Amino acid sequence: MKRIILLFFTVFLITTCYSQRFIGSVIAGMNLSQVDGDEVYGFHKAGFNGGASVMLPLDARFKWFATVELLYSQRGSYRSAWRANDSLSPSEHIVNEDNSIPFNDKIKYKLNLDYVEVPIVFHYEDFRTGWALGAGFSWGRLVYAKEIENGWTTTTNIRSKTYTTNDWSVLADLKIKIWKGVKLNVRYQYSFVPIRERNFEYKQPDGTIDKTELRKQYHSVISFRLIYSFNEKYIKNSEWIKGGKNGPRWIRDTSKSFYK
Repeated sequence: MKRIILLFFTVFLITTCYSQRFIGSVIAGMNLSQVDGDEVYGFHKAGFNGGASVMLPLDARFKWFATVELLYSQRGSYRSAWRANDSLSPSEHIVNEDNSIPFNDKIKYKLNLDYVEVPIVFHYEDFRTGWALGAGFSWGRLVYAKEIENGWTTTTNIRSKTYTTNDWSVLADLKIKIWKGVKLNVRYQYSFVPIRERNFEYKQPDGTIDKTELRKQYHSVISFRLIYSFNEKYIKNSEWIKGGKNGPRWIRDTSKSFYK
């Protein structure tokens, strides 16, 4: 936790001390996620994604950028008992009932994994459209974990080491300029290091185990976010024609020494 606090402080200090060199932004949105390899399919787990970023222009014409973000990101997996066509009850899924363990008959499976995340993204912005395409990688530190199987809350937490503490992933990124410093961001992210290895048992109708399969599990996440750049300067595009034929109406003021 001390390292995470230090990381937050460092990013804040960089943004404050070098505001004339970096473009600072605040970010808020949501994740739709699943875990590949857990037999629960679909991006049904919703979670928060938000934080702050600093963006460094890499050329004088403001076409290439490098961005470092500091985020809180909620991921995982979810399947309701209704979607699984399964009517859950304590007696059906566990022999020795423990009333101290929470039970939810509406949840077939639910995994909550929350991370403090540091993505690094390189992207190219098209002046004519204001769209930006990028790619990069991300490191995430697990700060919260909870898992429910067949309605029962398991012993999974950040101390149980059920899931790896560090997540490493690659990402593809699209930004669409809405108005001046406001952008819509769509991102896809996938772990390239397994977050867990787990044995799955396949049983016959009589309960006999047919086979056991070891699977590696990976995060797969789609994010939808709004980004607001609070120290980005814009001027009216003198070549702008209604319909956006000569670029957006508002363009970044690259002549300002503010950015240099």
